[in-house]
Order: sequence, then C-alpha cells, then structure tokens
Amino acid sequence: MSKSFAEMEDMYKEVVKRFNKIELREWKAEGAMIELAKQVGELAKQVMIKEKYYALEGEALNVDKCLGNEMADVIAQIMRLADYYKIDLEKAFIEAREDEDRYLKSRGV
Repeated sequence: MSKSFAEMEDMYKEVVKRFNKIELREWKAEGAMIELAKQVGELAKQVMIKEKYYALEGEALNVDKCLGNEMADVIAQIMRLADYYKIDLEKAFIEAREDEDRYLKSRGV
C-alpha cells in the first residue's frame, strides 16, 4: 500500500480532475485556501475530541481514523496549492528541512 510522494501527488491530481467535473467553478488559489482553512478546522475538532476537550460519545469511536483523514485532507489542499503555483512540493520540503538543519547546526544542535 505504500506509495511514493510523487505517486500520492498524482493520485490527488486525478481526484481533483474528477472533482472539477462536478464543481460549480474551477478552484484557484483562493478556493484551495478556503478549503485548507476548513480542513484545518476539521482537524482541530478531531484533536479536541481525541484530547477529550469535547464531551462527545459517538464521534469519539472513530477518532483515530478521522484524525488521519483530516490530516490527509490538509496535505491534499497543500498539494493543490503547490500544483496551482507549479511548486515541486517534495523538493521544497527537502530544501526547507535542509535549511532547518543548517540553522540548527549553526546553533550547536
């Protein structure tokens, strides 16, 4: 079941193509940002349930699956933005971690 990052991006691009056939209008950056904010809110709700801030019973049964789904939805919207702006997300991720590594080394850690 393991897929490479590029395979996951391709998988999501295919999903976006299918959604584009049923959406009222094409999603640009602002649509993806609104959806990202919505998905972050849904992830926050699942974290609140998991950490027992909310007194819910039925929703708490599948909280781990829901957490994973919401995290995946957040990543999907980041992928959508990266695709819109033609950013190689895998490369950007690696370069950002390398920048962090250099910074931490400069601080002696």
